[in-house]
Order: sequence, then C-alpha cells, then structure tokens
Amino acid sequence: MNLYFVYIVECSDTSFYIGITSDLERRIYEHNVGKIKDSYTFKRRPVKLKWLEQFTDPKEAIRVEKQLKGWSRRKKIALINEDWEKLVLYSKNYSQYGSSTGSD
Repeated sequence: MNLYFVYIVECSDTSFYIGITSDLERRIYEHNVGKIKDSYTFKRRPVKLKWLEQFTDPKEAIRVEKQLKGWSRRKKIALINEDWEKLVLYSKNYSQYGSSTGSD
C-alpha cells in the first residue's frame, strides 16, 4: 500500500508552504538543499516541517492539499498548533479572521 503525505513547512521568512509527497523525508531534504531552483522554497531555506497527515488515497491527499492552500494563515497556525477551537472559530468567521497577516 502506498502512502501519501500532505505537509506544511515553515520557511525561513515565516511563510508556509503546503505540499504532497509519497516520500516525506526525501521531499523535506530536497526543499532544504534547494533541488528545484524555481520552487517557492528555494530562496526561503531552510524549511521546518510543522504538520503532516498521511493518506492511502492519492485523490483524498490532493483534495486536502488544495483545501489547505486556500486557508488563511491564522487557520493554518491553528491546525499546526492543534487548536481546534480557533480552527472552528476562524472557519466560521472568515471575513473577520481570514485575511489577517498576524502570526498568533
């Protein structure tokens, strides 16, 4: 059975990158050595793994990756911190919380 990982890394500029891979260790290594010069993370190294979830269905992994990419920064931080109350709050109040650039 193949496993697929959806992951969030924090870049050196504190931005987040969300990706999907079937080999998490290799992919994090590639981000940090700058294997792909055109990639978002190339000039933002090093990256640190902040969150991951594994899947057996690649379609489900792709769906979750796309969903997370649409989330606000605050919502991503709530997920990383496993702060379920804030995650729900930010989901219900996108107009109030969704566009913040704060790092809380």
